[in-house]
Amino acid sequence: MDRIQAMSAFLAVVDTGGFASAARKLNVSPSVVTRAVTELEERLGTRLLTRTTRFVRLTETGAGYADGCRRLLAELEEVESAAAGTHAAPRGQLTITSPVNFGRIHVAPIVRHYLGQYPEVDMQCWFLDRVVNLVDEGVDVAVRIGALPDSSLQATRVGRVRQVHCASPDYLARHGVPQRPEDLAAHVIVAATGVSPTLEWRFLEGDKPVQVRFQPRLSTNTNESAADAATAGFGITRLPMYHIAQALQQGTLKLVLEDFERPALPIHVVHREGRHATRKVRACIDMAVETLRQNPNLQ
Repeated sequence: MDRIQAMSAFLAVVDTGGFASAARKLNVSPSVVTRAVTELEERLGTRLLTRTTRFVRLTETGAGYADGCRRLLAELEEVESAAAGTHAAPRGQLTITSPVNFGRIHVAPIVRHYLGQYPEVDMQCWFLDRVVNLVDEGVDVAVRIGALPDSSLQATRVGRVRQVHCASPDYLARHGVPQRPEDLAAHVIVAATGVSPTLEWRFLEGDKPVQVRFQPRLSTNTNESAADAATAGFGITRLPMYHIAQALQQGTLKLVLEDFERPALPIHVVHREGRHATRKVRACIDMAVETLRQNPNLQ
């Protein structure tokens, strides 16, 4: 097996998490994949993967090598596409990830539009409420909410997310509008545990942090059910602004305690290829950045 094929086999093991699954992906026998990785390790004189009976994991050297392989194979794909006269037509497989609810509301429409524009690309959407390691898990593009740690990833800021407090006009007419965070003690609280896993909400009064602890009448692990309960007049809840934007426009929900909101969380489009990004990845990034920046509910 030549070096390019061996690199592809190695990345398949990294992306799928095992030799057998990599073999299925490449439509070869597991022994072929094993031999390819072994030859790479022998050529480099170092271990790229830690193998046990239960898992396969990148070593520190292997992580760096995998990133380099991705860049090299991406450049090779670009060169071959240009030589074949298809540089303007992205093709291949692409994976994008984002938080679950943000992905359903904002990323999925971008994906559908992208696939309509580029019929030779297939996409996988990983909508997960955890931080996906782009390098280790073979993901091309991520949309992330919140402060980013220092890393080698490339990030473009596209908007922000306000965490807002809201209730229905009917509920506020019956129970009154809270004027200060402390007033929540007299109200029915609906806690979306995916947004606020602890039994407290944090506010800012000027520069002074304020914390309000509560015992929710209703706790739920989905934003949708919390929004439904608030819209039905059950109580006050806290949700991302983008999740209730339509309800606010329709007047079925109203914001409260806006003067005490904490700073909005930034939204970034993140990728790992830098200037080596393939045409398909660059087209996806550009479309996501343009679309999200134009959304008034994310500003």
